[in-house]
Amino acid sequence: VHGCFWHRHENCRYAYEPKTRVGFWSEKFDRNVARDRDNIDALYALGWRVLVIWECETWNKEKVKQRLMENVVHTV
Repeated sequence: VHGCFWHRHENCRYAYEPKTRVGFWSEKFDRNVARDRDNIDALYALGWRVLVIWECETWNKEKVKQRLMENVVHTV
């Protein structure tokens, strides 16, 4: 689960830009997003499947359940 503010959920109202120390926050957010991308790439390289659930999505349990069910791998 990614926090919308810290991980920059695109077009989400919770991913607002702080009004002070703009340079600091911009660099911090850029590093967070780059680290997320690197970590997801590393997991894919190890054969893992990755599903990011955004913080704002967790408030609707049915939506989270639906996303999880859509991404379940069925094996026989």
